[in-house]
Amino acid sequence: MPRVEDQQIAAVISVLVENESGALARVIGLFSGRGYNIESLTVAPVEDGGARSRINIVTMGTPMVVEQIKALLYRLVPVHKVSDLTQLGPHVAREMALIKVVCTGEMRSEALRIADSFRARPVDTTVGSFVFELTGASEKIEAFIELMRPLGLVEISRTGVAAIARGTRTI
Repeated sequence: MPRVEDQQIAAVISVLVENESGALARVIGLFSGRGYNIESLTVAPVEDGGARSRINIVTMGTPMVVEQIKALLYRLVPVHKVSDLTQLGPHVAREMALIKVVCTGEMRSEALRIADSFRARPVDTTVGSFVFELTGASEKIEAFIELMRPLGLVEISRTGVAAIARGTRTI
């Protein structure tokens, strides 16, 4: 049986950085240089005037590796703050996906029925295809994708996870 400290965990890490050229490249370089994988990555300006950006990273690793990642991130020059949302408590994490399904006949009805139950919106409809927009937890998006595969799933585009702490806590 693996020890607790050797088990892989998912971590949602938010990093507040100076919005400058090369900031994202330095963060990504930290991961690639040490062989750490990024499961999901989003970045966008979050302050008036665009002076700072927020990077949301989902990564996997042992608790020790996640702590090392956070420590290394803090040492990067453009970084102002690092928060491990999974460790700090309740947080909201969502992503958006566009899912294209090519189908006809009865498969179209089934695709629409499943989409309705997931609250996926058809944002493009042709005689032979749908593009569904779905927002929610990554697990919800994965479940929808798996149900669409046998119905004619042909293409997926995902945004990556956007996350924020619940309540009054801030980054």
